[in-house]
Amino acid sequence: MKKSRAAQLLFTAGIALALAGCMTLGRPFPAERVSGLQVGKTTRDEVRSQFGEPYRTGVEDGDPTWTYLRYRFSAFAPEQTSDLYIRFDAAGKIKSYAYNTNESDAAAR
Repeated sequence: MKKSRAAQLLFTAGIALALAGCMTLGRPFPAERVSGLQVGKTTRDEVRSQFGEPYRTGVEDGDPTWTYLRYRFSAFAPEQTSDLYIRFDAAGKIKSYAYNTNESDAAAR
């Protein structure tokens, strides 16, 4: 009985350590579509249909902003980060945007 209890505790501790070594913030978004965004043309509705609901919304100097992000951290692999920040004008069209990533194959898109 004691061996079984010890094995269960060891197994549970191993699972907890493995889970603690990984963390994801945000949700996936189609980074390959970023190049299609056009300042002064792409609307909020078009952004929503292409990227889904933003992870976070806000206001910058009175303009609505949407943020899409996905950060993956792991104790066993390099971190992977991507974020898209979009600022809209009063007409609901993109005023400016910024896309940042540390994934080398995605940066060239």
